[in-house]
Amino acid sequence: MRNLLAIAFILMSGGTALADMKVSFDWGSTKKCFDSKSPPISLSGVPAGTKKLDIRMKDMNVPDYNHGGGKVDYTGQKSLGYGAFSYTGPCPPSGKHKYRFTVKALDAGGKTIATATADKMFP
Repeated sequence: MRNLLAIAFILMSGGTALADMKVSFDWGSTKKCFDSKSPPISLSGVPAGTKKLDIRMKDMNVPDYNHGGGKVDYTGQKSLGYGAFSYTGPCPPSGKHKYRFTVKALDAGGKTIATATADKMFP
């Protein structure tokens, strides 16, 4: 029984690396409208073999507006500072909008090996 539990644990922990990637962000120094510098982003659980991070932002209230994003070399860092990549920053026409960052971990061949998202209202 012990061996079976050990095997189950090994199989489960081997398959969870992709599910464990997490991302969060803080608007930090982000200016009121269309700031081209990305906000500070925190990362955890980025899988081994990740060479680049592909980061995109979407306005969940206006999903057709393309805010773009960028790719950043990944060398094991736990965070990306303000302005790590250029994009079209948030600028809700009125009130607050909910924005979503999607971060994809890419291997050396450009294949997505993990994805994480984080949402936050602005302003």
